Amino acid sequence: MMQLLRVFSSSSRNQLSKRAASSLDAFTQTTSFSTARQNFSAKGRIGNQIYAPFSIYKGKAALSLSPILPTFTRLETGSIVVERRGSVMLKFMPAIGERKYDSEKKQLFALSATEVGSLISLGPKDSCELFHDPSMQSSNAGQVRKSLSIKPHADGYFFSLTVVNNLLKTRESFSVPVTTAEFAVMKAACSFALPHIIGWDRLTNKLPRDEEVQKSEMVGPQLLDEWER
Repeated sequence: MMQLLRVFSSSSRNQLSKRAASSLDAFTQTTSFSTARQNFSAKGRIGNQIYAPFSIYKGKAALSLSPILPTFTRLETGSIVVERRGSVMLKFMPAIGERKYDSEKKQLFALSATEVGSLISLGPKDSCELFHDPSMQSSNAGQVRKSLSIKPHADGYFFSLTVVNNLLKTRESFSVPVTTAEFAVMKAACSFALPHIIGWDRLTNKLPRDEEVQKSEMVGPQLLDEWER
């Protein structure tokens, strides 16, 4: 998937269960985050999964972000290399009632390391627009397109996602106001996650020589591809 990036200055499958998504507590936001690692048995089975997104619940939609770790593979020489890069996955869910959100109508937007850098570097008056198209530079370019905009407001930023599918003739839009405090947490969390999603944490925490590297080593298999619902 190819991506386009524009940055401006104003001066210039394991979805959330329906029960969990529809029974949020009385608070309008949660602030939990972790590196969300998985452990694998000798047979490659997933165990001790950890789900700890940083989530923001507002009147019209909810926004959460989670780190997605890269996958690794072992070469014949014994070296371990990144097979698929990680990301920070943004998830938007529309509201269907008071403190109720529809997880089945979620939309995902995977921030690459460079796009995470764009988010981290935003100043109080800066805005950012990111565009994803799985068929860019092909005859099908523009048929399915996602655009994420981050624009400042009086107390923080508006995170807005638009998904256009010309094949299905659908257009979905989400907008979540993020306060200055919430955005500060997002920036800190993304800064912490950045070396993990590019695999640099493995350089300082090398695996034992006899430890097997599973190709499926990534958190939340349902979030591997933002183009899957």
